[in-house]
Amino acid sequence: MQKAKKEKNNGEIAEGYILIHLNENFPNALKYLDSLSVLSKNKQTSISAAKIYTLKGNLYYKYDNLKASLNNYILGLKYAKIQNNQALIDATNINIAYLNCYMGKNEDAAKTFRHYLYNVKNSELDHNQMRVSLINCYIEINKLDSADVLIQEGLNSQFVHKNKYGINQYLYLSGRAKLKQKKYKDAIAELSKAYHYFSSVNDNTANYTLFYIGKSYAGLKNKEKAVQNFITLDANLQKTNFTSFPEIREAYTYLIDYYKEKNDKEKQLYYIERFLKVDKKLDEQFKYLSTELPKKYDTPNLLQEKESIINDLQNRKMILNISIGFLSIVLVLLTFLYFRSKKRERQHRKIAQDLINSIEMKSFKTQETEPIIIPSPAIEQTEIETEDKIVKTTPEDITQFILKELEIFESKELFLKKGITSASLAKSIKTNTTYLSEVINTQKGKNFATYLNDLRIDYALNRLIKDKKFRSYKLLAIAEELGYNNEQSFSLAFKKKTGITLSVYIKEIEKSNNSQS
Repeated sequence: MQKAKKEKNNGEIAEGYILIHLNENFPNALKYLDSLSVLSKNKQTSISAAKIYTLKGNLYYKYDNLKASLNNYILGLKYAKIQNNQALIDATNINIAYLNCYMGKNEDAAKTFRHYLYNVKNSELDHNQMRVSLINCYIEINKLDSADVLIQEGLNSQFVHKNKYGINQYLYLSGRAKLKQKKYKDAIAELSKAYHYFSSVNDNTANYTLFYIGKSYAGLKNKEKAVQNFITLDANLQKTNFTSFPEIREAYTYLIDYYKEKNDKEKQLYYIERFLKVDKKLDEQFKYLSTELPKKYDTPNLLQEKESIINDLQNRKMILNISIGFLSIVLVLLTFLYFRSKKRERQHRKIAQDLINSIEMKSFKTQETEPIIIPSPAIEQTEIETEDKIVKTTPEDITQFILKELEIFESKELFLKKGITSASLAKSIKTNTTYLSEVINTQKGKNFATYLNDLRIDYALNRLIKDKKFRSYKLLAIAEELGYNNEQSFSLAFKKKTGITLSVYIKEIEKSNNSQS
C-alpha cells in the first residue's frame, strides 16, 4: 500500500486497504474500509459499493454485531443486483445462510450450502468452505451419516492435507458428530486436539471447541471437568467480547446449577449475572434477525421469484386464470382460517366461562378449598388409567400419614414455594420418595408433577377471580408467585390443565365483572 501511495496507484491502494483490514482490530479495520469507500465514491478504483458493503458485513459478523452485519449484506446484495455481479450475489446468499445457522434455520442454510457445493464451480478454498458449512448444518439437524461422509471426504482431500487449519477443522467437526452420537470419549479426544491448535492461533473456533468438550464431559457425568472447560470458555468470551454463540446459554445454566449444588452463592450469582448479560445480547440479535431477515431478504427474494415466473408466462389469459385461481385459494384458505379461529375463540371463551362459573358456585357452597374439575384431555386420562394399575406396596398406616401431610401441604399452600420436588417434599414430611410417589399416584390419580401443577393452577384460577391486583400482574410475576421458575413453564401448565391461555381466562373474568357492575 505504501508503494501504491508513492505511485498514486489508487487501484493498488484499494487492494491494500482490503488486505490490511483483515488482520486489524475492529476500529482500525473499519477505518480502512471507510477509506476504501471514499476511493470508490471518487470513482478512482474499480472496487464496487457492493463489495465494500459485503466486506463490512463480514467485518461486523466477525466482531459479533449481527444486526449491522445483516444490514450491510442487504445493501451489498442491492448494489450487486444493480451491477448484475453474480459473484457478489452468491457471496451474500452464502453469508445470509450463515445468519440462518445462527437463527437455528439449519435446514434452510443446508439447501444454500448444498447448492453452492454441488451446482456451482468453486475454487478449492470455497469448495472446502461450503463442505465445512454443510457438515455443520448436518450435525445440527442430526443427519450424522451424511456429515460423516463429508468429513471423510474432507480429510481425504489433498487441499485439506496442505494446511493444519483444515485438518483441525475436520477434527473439530468429527468431534461434534461423535458428541451427537454420545461417543463422549472419542469426542473429547478429537476436540482436545482441535482446541490445542485453534487456541494457539487465537481462532474463535477454540471457544466453540471448549464448549463441546465441556458438553462431552457433562455427558460422562464428569462435572468437575465440564465446569473447568465452561469456566475457561467464559473467561475467553470476556476477553474477546464474543457472544454470537446461542448454545453458550447451556454452559452458563450448567455452571449455575453446579454452584447451586455446591451452595456457593457468590459464584452462583456471578454466573447468573454473566448468563443474563450474554442472554440479553443473544436475545436482542435473535429478535432483530428474526424480524429483519424475512423482511429484507426472504420477502424480496420471493417477490423477485414471483416476478420472474410472471414474466415467463407469455399468455395473458393463463396469467389471469392462474392469478384468479391463486387468489381464490387464498381467499378460501383465509376464510377457513378465520372461521376456525373464531370457533376456537368461542370454545376457549366457553371453557373460561365454565371455569369461572364453577369456581363462583363452589365459593357459595363451601369455604373449603376443593380441586376444580376441568375436563381432562384424552392423553391425561390415559396417564391416570395407567397410573391406577400400579401395585400398592405402601403400608396403610403410612398411606394415611402421608395423606394427612398432603392435606397440610395443600391447606397451607406450601405448593407455592419454588423448587419443590418429590424428593424435597418427601424429606419435609419424613418419608421417602417411593412411598410419596405411590400414594400420590394411587390416591390422587396422577404423578407428582401433575399433582403439583394442578394445585398451583387451581390456586391461580381461584385467586385470579378474587384478586384484581393479581390479575394486573405481568405473566412472569404471576408465574413466580405460583412457584414456577419461568413464565414458559407456567403457561404450558396452565394451557395443559385448562385448555386455554391465561390471557383468555383473565379477559373473561373482566367481562364477567363488568357485566355484573
